[in-house]
This record gives sequence, structure tokens and C-alpha cells, in this order.
Amino acid sequence: MKLLVRLFRSSLGKKYIMALSGAGLVLFAVGHMLGNLQVFLGPEPLNAYGHFLQSTPEILWGARLGLLGLVGLHIWAAVKLTLENRAARPVPYDQGELVAASYASRTMIWSGLIIAAFVVFHLLHYTVQVKAVNLTGQDFGLFEDTHVPPRHDIFKMMITGFRQPLVSGFYVLAVGLLCAHLSHGISAMFQSLGFKDKTWGPAIDKLAVLAAWVLFLGYSSIPVAILLGYGKEALR
Repeated sequence: MKLLVRLFRSSLGKKYIMALSGAGLVLFAVGHMLGNLQVFLGPEPLNAYGHFLQSTPEILWGARLGLLGLVGLHIWAAVKLTLENRAARPVPYDQGELVAASYASRTMIWSGLIIAAFVVFHLLHYTVQVKAVNLTGQDFGLFEDTHVPPRHDIFKMMITGFRQPLVSGFYVLAVGLLCAHLSHGISAMFQSLGFKDKTWGPAIDKLAVLAAWVLFLGYSSIPVAILLGYGKEALR
């Protein structure tokens, strides 16, 4: 118990918490992207995947609660470390030091807050399916496919939702901010866990940027393809 208390009170412990929670969130981002990319396989695989999740609440709610816990720990550690760093250095960085810091690293808190706002919108849009936020005037909860018995038509919901330019634009913007966040965060995670040194540091930095680009292209390909006409036959 004392070890756990020291973990939450010390700066080093907060860095470990931020790194490990960040690692969990990266894994979720990869898994979620792979699930969403099933939209390119057509309605059947995507709707079957969604039905499996909805019919196994112990998995679905376990994942949701775990994700909520990771997000809470990550934000808490980030805010606490930021406040501690500012208290330890009340004099602002000079221009030279700001140039040396990457844009992503200097905007981690702000991009994180924007991403959090988008996650709330995204949950209201596709998970809670609040009609007022989808900008289509349709009730996504009523969409059913032709399977016997009928399943929630997630394919049609995604096609309908992302055909709204404002929704797709906000999605791509938020994913871009997320990946800019990750391009620094993944590298910082390895550093906090003690795996980054002079030998492996450059390779880890490049890996972080590559991972961020892969996630950006994977996520953004969905709304872009739908805006260009993919899946429009599902709306007939």
C-alpha cells in the first residue's frame, strides 16, 4: 500500500503511470482502428463484429471501464506533472529552448483536451447514438440489416454519419491531433520507462512518428473514402 501511495505522490511514479496508461491507450487505438477498418470489407463482417461486442456485455463494458480508467489516469498524471514542472521552473523558456522543443511536445495538454472533447462527441454520435449530434436528422438506433434475426446496421450508420462533411472534417482533425500527440507521446513513453538511450533513441523517435502516421492514415481513410462515395449503395 505504501508503495502505491509513493507511486502516486512521486514525480517518477506519475511518469510511470502516464507511460503505462498511454501504452494501454495506444493499444486501444490500434485495436479500435482495426475494428473500424472492417467497413472496407462490407456490411456483413462489420455488423457481425458489432453484434458480437453488443452481445457480450462483459467484454464490451470491461473494455469501456478499463478505457475510462486509463484515460482518467493519463489525464491526471499529465496535469499533475505539468503543474509540478511549472512550479519547479517559474521562469518561462526562452525562444531558443522553444525552438528546440517539438510542436507536438509543446501542445500535448491542449491537443489532449481537444481529443477528449472529440471522444465525447464520438461516443454521443456512434455509441449513445444521440440524434441531435449526427447532423442527418436520422435515428441511428433504428438501422437494422437484413440478417435473420436483424442486427444493428453499423455499416449503414458509419456511411450515413461520415457522409456529413462537418462530422468527417472534425473526425480527421481530431485524429490528426491525436497522432501528433502520439508522435511525441510514444517516444516519451519509452523514455519514462527507461528504454530510450543514445543508441535506441533515434530509432524510437522514428518508430513513434511512423506509428502516428499509420494510425492517422488508417483512421482518416474511412471518412475520406465515404465522402468520395464509398458505401453509398447502402443508403438506397
